[in-house]
Amino acid sequence: MKNLMTYDLMETARNTNEWLGASARALAAYPIFGMVPSPMVNLTAAWGAVTERAFSRMVAKPAWGIRTFTGEDGRDHLVSIETLVDKPFGDLIHFKVSGRKPCKRRILLVAPMSGHYATLLRSTVKSLIVDNEVYITDWKNARDIPVSLGKFDIEDYTLYLVDFMRYLGPDLNVIAVCQPAPLTLAATAYLAEEEPEAQPHTLTLIGGPIDPDAAATEVTDFGRRVTMGQLEHLAIQRVGMKYAGVGRPVYPGLMQLTSFISMNADRHGKAFFDQIVREAKGEASESDAHNRFYDEYLAVMDMTAEFYLSTVERIFKNREIALNEFTVAGKPVDIGKITRVAVKTVEGANDDISAPGQCIAALGLCTGVPEAKKASHVEPGAGHYGIFAGKSWRNNIRPLVLDFIDTHQGLGGPKMRAVSS
Repeated sequence: MKNLMTYDLMETARNTNEWLGASARALAAYPIFGMVPSPMVNLTAAWGAVTERAFSRMVAKPAWGIRTFTGEDGRDHLVSIETLVDKPFGDLIHFKVSGRKPCKRRILLVAPMSGHYATLLRSTVKSLIVDNEVYITDWKNARDIPVSLGKFDIEDYTLYLVDFMRYLGPDLNVIAVCQPAPLTLAATAYLAEEEPEAQPHTLTLIGGPIDPDAAATEVTDFGRRVTMGQLEHLAIQRVGMKYAGVGRPVYPGLMQLTSFISMNADRHGKAFFDQIVREAKGEASESDAHNRFYDEYLAVMDMTAEFYLSTVERIFKNREIALNEFTVAGKPVDIGKITRVAVKTVEGANDDISAPGQCIAALGLCTGVPEAKKASHVEPGAGHYGIFAGKSWRNNIRPLVLDFIDTHQGLGGPKMRAVSS
């Protein structure tokens, strides 16, 4: 009961700040204040607008906003999102491009479940959709999932990936971004042993903690400092009365967001102060750089407690993937069983979340993969987000990944398969 009340207290604080922002903006809009030549009126309205927007975004799932693009044929093609597999904790979706023949390159993007929605990869999707068939894992907010639908931990996550890859068929290239890299590697190994013909052509792992001890960061140090009991006591709460998942134990998105912001509090504080000034001067806009970034950054989702705790314990503390000791439903998963899949790792030289060395460890685990089918890349000057978004991704990493896929992809059409519910 205590944890449920704490969850509702956080939501109350968020709701109150959103209301204060809306109230300040509305108050400053009264015509009578037009007679008062004071910059404080404009600043009050600006503070209200920025505050209301920031706190309202914390509980809203961002839209993909990918409606159209101009193809190589010079025509505008409409993009629609179709759900191929609908499961309780996450869907497999496809960005369907109208008026275009299916592309030979079929890419499954495995999005992180680390506090943000899959829309965090919006720019990645936009860059790939031009000349690829793009599919993505769209994880659901744990607060909206009734307790009656059961648990969801890293083993369930791995089996979801197995189902998605099995459904899409072997004529596939998988790109895992950040957090899911270890579990995507495990899912591929699981398929290699259970259903070898369902393996993808290529597997690209971008900035993931395959071996967290290979290069220490603040994230890995935190995992070492706290015990699992302390972590459960400090981080886990139960979803409050407002949502369908009431009573479900979760690591709340609002708590995660507090941690994200506290790591760079000065920078975020300055960004919001500058935005308030721009708003007061009339220089801000609906889709300016600040709003584009923070509309996504502030939109957080709850993770199930079992997923968060099992990630910390089994991936970071016990290093089950790094030591090739991971099990799924009691069955050992041997990464050495991967033999046909070409594997590439991508790291950012300035990544302070998953530092260089953590991801490339995957190549050492893939003992069954010939050296000719392995590759790695460290992007100079790139931080964690730069390796899948921004100019480093667009100009350097994306071309390298697509060249790797083209080198190792076989021929053949898509083969859809049934998926378990």
